[in-house]
Amino acid sequence: MKTDEREAPMSPVLPPPTSLWTPMRQPVFRWLWIASFASYVGSLMQNVGAAWLMTSLAPHSPMQVALVQTANHLPTFLLALPAGALADALERRRLLLVTQLWMLLAAVLLGILTISGQMTPTWLLLLTFSLGLGSAMNAPAWQALTSDLVPREEVEQAVALNSAGFNLARAVGPGLGGLLVAAAGAGATFLCNAASFLGVLAVLAAWRQPPPTHARPKEPLRAAMLQGLRYVRDTPGVLSVLVRVGLFLLFASALWTLLPLMARFGLHTGPTGYGALLGCIGIGAVLGAIGMTPLRQRLGVDGLLSAASFLYGGGVFLAAALPRLEVVGPAMALAGAGWLMLLSTCNANVQACAPPWIRGRAMAVYLMVVFGSLTAGSALWGGVAARYGWRAALLVAAVGTATSGLATSRFRVPVVQREDVSTVD
Repeated sequence: MKTDEREAPMSPVLPPPTSLWTPMRQPVFRWLWIASFASYVGSLMQNVGAAWLMTSLAPHSPMQVALVQTANHLPTFLLALPAGALADALERRRLLLVTQLWMLLAAVLLGILTISGQMTPTWLLLLTFSLGLGSAMNAPAWQALTSDLVPREEVEQAVALNSAGFNLARAVGPGLGGLLVAAAGAGATFLCNAASFLGVLAVLAAWRQPPPTHARPKEPLRAAMLQGLRYVRDTPGVLSVLVRVGLFLLFASALWTLLPLMARFGLHTGPTGYGALLGCIGIGAVLGAIGMTPLRQRLGVDGLLSAASFLYGGGVFLAAALPRLEVVGPAMALAGAGWLMLLSTCNANVQACAPPWIRGRAMAVYLMVVFGSLTAGSALWGGVAARYGWRAALLVAAVGTATSGLATSRFRVPVVQREDVSTVD
């Protein structure tokens, strides 16, 4: 099989100027964006419920609180690559229907056990892991689907809109989740999350995906996964993205792991306050999406990634150094802006580099690095917090995050505009 054309490094080319809202002209993308926004709100409400529930079930164990994040992220690290091979081999629409239904059923079971008073720390971790399994099988197909819904020149804007939608949901969902936990308990957030999958299922069921314009290689699963790893290894632009995003998230994961502890024991706030802090992150991310394009034009891609790392790390450092609500709220907004700018840029670059025949596997390797770093970081910072306290752990992680952009600056990330490779030799 010839691979030289597929794996040749691409020359950096700035994409044509396009409005952020241009992809909304595509009807399926628009309806799926709306449905996925509702699903994001449900998932974020559940995250608040699960994290807060564990602080009640195991109030003196920072490690068990951290393991909620580990149980959520570990399945994607373990299954991203085979899930990516399946995303390239199967019809993505049908695969997504199955995974969305799986997550709906897992969320229903979480809700029933919690409301009936039978939930334990072990059951919470196991069912969170089960929900993560569905998310792991869903993620590569979901990420690759963006390029099936919009023209190639609109992929970056579509990815930014998806990220903005998620972070707009982060501005709403956690606050609603905190209010719902305070009013009706964590079980109610699990059931709301289950209901939120219905919209995505309805859009996917109504959509008739057009047949692919390129032939897909019929390979055994193991061979397909190895081909994905070889592609990433031999594509310098993708490899640079993985190095930069992996180191960033190893440190950045500390905030998501330890924020429930900071909210409950540092700021002495309830679930509503915890949800509000997550909402501040979401508001900052939306502002980051708006300002990302002019900032990239001014600094370039590598400069933007370094600035985003510094912005996120600075926000976390302020929150840990001055744990007062009037400081932590704006600091979380700074962190949210940095988070959105870095991850949205990295995600779009991988999608732009990868041709359709291997895009699912390329996104799978990207997600494997993302969630592998989040999983390792969650366990790492949970252990540091158990030994030295949540505040010390956040301060160290903040410094590491802020400097990660400089530490990886030699791994240059080009902006690429790649021709589709629609044939397989």
